[in-house]
Amino acid sequence: MSTPVTISIPHRLGKAEAMRRLQAGLGTMRGNLSALVKIDQEIWSGETLRFQMRALGQSAAGTIEVLEDSVRVEVTLPWLLAKLSERLLPALRREATLLLEKR
Repeated sequence: MSTPVTISIPHRLGKAEAMRRLQAGLGTMRGNLSALVKIDQEIWSGETLRFQMRALGQSAAGTIEVLEDSVRVEVTLPWLLAKLSERLLPALRREATLLLEKR
């Protein structure tokens, strides 16, 4: 059974600057999370990134939507990863916040 998990990361950058920072820094973020997560696919469509990922041998899919004042991350996790989400989500939130704050 899959479980959708959503987090929102507030910012004051505006949509265009938040998108620029996310697109420029996703490689760094991928490297920082590589011990936990491997991103298999990323597809941008406007302000939305759709991705496929793997962690602990489990596959998951999600979206990152850039809004004017926040970034909304939604990931549909399989049962095992949903149970571990309390460890995965803080790392994701920290990396995304650092990415948005970095100039």
